[in-house]
Amino acid sequence: MANPIEQFTIRPLVEINLGGLDATFTNASAFMLLTVATVTLFLSLSMRGRALVPGRWQSMAELSYEFIAGLLRDNVGTEGRRFFPFVFTLFMFILFANMLGLMPYGFTITSHIIVTFVLAIVVFIGVTAVGIMRHGLKFFSYFVPSGVPAAVLPLMIPIEIISYLSRPISLSVRLFANMTAGHIMMKVFAGFVIPLGIFGGWAPLGVDVLLVGFEFLVAFLQAYVFTVLTCLYLHDAIHLH
Repeated sequence: MANPIEQFTIRPLVEINLGGLDATFTNASAFMLLTVATVTLFLSLSMRGRALVPGRWQSMAELSYEFIAGLLRDNVGTEGRRFFPFVFTLFMFILFANMLGLMPYGFTITSHIIVTFVLAIVVFIGVTAVGIMRHGLKFFSYFVPSGVPAAVLPLMIPIEIISYLSRPISLSVRLFANMTAGHIMMKVFAGFVIPLGIFGGWAPLGVDVLLVGFEFLVAFLQAYVFTVLTCLYLHDAIHLH
């Protein structure tokens, strides 16, 4: 049976050395570029016609736009419109990266914690910067819960700070763990199909087909959850509780 972890191996494609710095182009690098190219082509070609009565592809692009605009409007308010390009880009990148990882011979870049952590830390730093630029030193009142007795504050303030600092960890681990676990499960069941033969292999094959369908749903849900949490963090930074 094939090793179910092998699918996550990063393999060098083009060896690149820049003054002692290893900048090798890997399969992960290739799928990052492929994700960006696919999103760009999807949006560019879908909206090229700009038809009054949209076709399938234009409807999908417009639906994606309205979906993220609605998330920002519902979770951040009208002030969230200025952050639409960032949030929309984040959602589309994660969604397409997840989907491309489900294609035959695909590589799931979101199954690597370093990728998801970088996405999460960009959100964390960006949201924190928005809060400080908008409120100045008043931003730090976010860590002082309102209505809490003064005697309890020495306990509550460290808890609030730890909770805030743990955001990039929870964001990155949630996406990484869900994508990794799903792909391992698919690989494990697929590995039983041939060894069990014609008669016994139908059961794991059927389970694997169901898992593939489920993973497409998970791919969307994880992009959605990541985006919703980003919107909620933006709401906290703008409105301070």
